[in-house]
Amino acid sequence: MMNKNKGFTLVEMIVVIVITGIIGGVVAMFIKAPVQGYVDSARRAELTDIADTAFRRIARDLRLALPNSVRLRGTCDGTSTCYLEFIPTIGGGRYRSDAGVGTLCGGSAGGDALSFTAADTCFEVFGPMPTVATGDQVVVYNTGQVGADAYVGNNRREVGTPVGAHTIPLISTAAFPVDSCVTDLIGNVVGGCRFQVVQTPVTYECNATAGTLTRWQGYPIQAIQPVASPGGTTALLASRVSFCTFTYGVVSQSSGMVTMRLTITEQGESVSLYNAAHVNNLP
Repeated sequence: MMNKNKGFTLVEMIVVIVITGIIGGVVAMFIKAPVQGYVDSARRAELTDIADTAFRRIARDLRLALPNSVRLRGTCDGTSTCYLEFIPTIGGGRYRSDAGVGTLCGGSAGGDALSFTAADTCFEVFGPMPTVATGDQVVVYNTGQVGADAYVGNNRREVGTPVGAHTIPLISTAAFPVDSCVTDLIGNVVGGCRFQVVQTPVTYECNATAGTLTRWQGYPIQAIQPVASPGGTTALLASRVSFCTFTYGVVSQSSGMVTMRLTITEQGESVSLYNAAHVNNLP
């Protein structure tokens, strides 16, 4: 009996390859748009997340800003470098007051009131005690104006070696310039008497030319707002920045508003976000 070998001829294989290629091309045409749409959507979501995360970080910092410490430097037109600086607080409370008169450290049997007539080296905290450490700074009644500006330092005193559970020691050679206590018509204290505890400032740098949004911290407090790498440590909040700007305005005597605009661009596509953060300016 003769065996007959069966198989594909070269022509049949070529025909199969051509048909498979045609089918693959048709299928690719149908799935290209959905795949590209998914890639574009994922990229937009990533860009939006970058901008939103940066805004959340800035707003969280601004909620702790020392009253009247927000300041801007630079053109802030979206394409030029813009610097936003403020002094974050790490704590605060109310100081014991003797109706604006005060007593020097150790001079009161009922507690040490903060003196505004002479250099005082400690005061008693009225209410909950904030966490303070040697080297921290106590600020009283910061208005940001001449005579009451924490950046200049006339209303800021360094914390000394702790002396008691409810007493804050100060390294002081002059009295605080302004008492934050509020009194009624007959001199009774009815409110205020606030102080804040701070350490070092924070700067946010918008640099659309370099395409970055950067956070600086840990550098010394300076009377003139620093620019171009103020020092300390740095963290990159966002890259691929094509537009970035800050504005700051006073809403009322006790509040301000920082507005932020940020555009992130990648592969010819841009995502722009706007945010506003309230700032408490009640000293």
